[in-house]
Amino acid sequence: MKSTKAKHSSGHEVRFQIEGPEATRAIVVHVERKGRAASVATDRDAASRLEEAVGLALAIDLEIAGQLVVLLAEPRPATLMGSGKVDEIALLVKETESDLVIVNGTLSPIQQRNLEKAWGAKVLDRTGLILEIFGRRARTREGLLQVELAHLRYQKSRLVRSWTHLERQRGGFGFLGGPGETQLEADRRLIQERIARLEKQLESVVKTRGLHRSGRARVPYPVVALVGYTNAGKSTLFNALTNAGVLAKDLLFATLDPAMRAISLPHGRKAVLSDTVGFISDLPTPLIAAFRATLEEVIEAAVILHVRDISHAESEAQAADVSAILTELGIAETRRDHIIEVWNKADLLPEDIAAMRRVQAQRQQNCIVVSALTGEGLTELRAMVEARLGKDLAIYEAVLDAADGQGQAWFYDKGEVLGRTLMEDGRVVLTVRLGTDKAEIAANRFKYRLRNTNLLDHAAE
Repeated sequence: MKSTKAKHSSGHEVRFQIEGPEATRAIVVHVERKGRAASVATDRDAASRLEEAVGLALAIDLEIAGQLVVLLAEPRPATLMGSGKVDEIALLVKETESDLVIVNGTLSPIQQRNLEKAWGAKVLDRTGLILEIFGRRARTREGLLQVELAHLRYQKSRLVRSWTHLERQRGGFGFLGGPGETQLEADRRLIQERIARLEKQLESVVKTRGLHRSGRARVPYPVVALVGYTNAGKSTLFNALTNAGVLAKDLLFATLDPAMRAISLPHGRKAVLSDTVGFISDLPTPLIAAFRATLEEVIEAAVILHVRDISHAESEAQAADVSAILTELGIAETRRDHIIEVWNKADLLPEDIAAMRRVQAQRQQNCIVVSALTGEGLTELRAMVEARLGKDLAIYEAVLDAADGQGQAWFYDKGEVLGRTLMEDGRVVLTVRLGTDKAEIAANRFKYRLRNTNLLDHAAE
């Protein structure tokens, strides 16, 4: 892909990317109220927001013909921005022969219709663009259902005098809406019926996932969920920890459908690692609602790994966005001790900065610097996950005969063996972390002393 630069008549620099004839040419416009960034401490500046919007557009293989920031003194009800800026963008659309304008903001149906007429091009707002990405990336039945549901809810909101054909009336015999029903009303009713069917199908998906969780609870393998801002390196970390082949690209929303794999922790304990869709700033609420079934793995997870791209200039702001979405999902502050911050992409930092970040992470609780690409810190991360999972379990000492291979195997399979000591008389002492239920089974099953080093001694008869 080749790129070049040109000056628009307004003085704005426009970047062009020369691609094949099949690419859709698009202009990306970030709109922002004047003084917005200065009013919120964690907000990004307009330039970084525009860069992110361009990244979203590139995620669906658009050719970026131009990009600019529009600062609004006051939003206009009809077109969002002033007439002068509308005319300027119309000229830019004509000069670059663009087919699409992406407005990085929220447009009302009337604003979208008016801008499409003024610019002579298709217009997508931020929600529409994210839905387009989701629609292209979803692969599983659940993902496709969730995307369609979110799209229909969005489309339903667009049925407000958006197209002139919707003003026509249609006849009928009363079977579907009755005589004189307008096309607008018919379209809205058909969409609502489809939404209702999809919601029922997703209820079935939620029940199925609940059964899967119940099955895992009986094993039991605790769930460790990866969350983080999109493109933070979650899938690369997932692959590094599980040797899976999940798509991992330098691309926004490279992962949409959840992936789950078993992982082994340092002392043999098993866990299920779940990779989830990446979060993003200003994620529309309907999208969170539509993908709630997928994100239930996060809500139910025993440990949450919040993966951050520590090399990104907006890492702190991205972390604040993820925290806000976790709160919206219902992960209360009382459960925040289940979260481990994983500062990823340390390999992209200068060595002096990386060293400073490592010292900073050591001073904080539940924080670690890693590189999923090079493997730095992954052993320590596994140990940290294991310690977090074992926080609510007791540590026991089990004394077994050296010849009791079955008993030793049971402890390795059902518990987390922290140490093994061979006594002078040939017996073996296992230091093992067990849940209360497993400790009771062990005390009743084996004719050897089982001592709780944290609380009290148990002895089998």
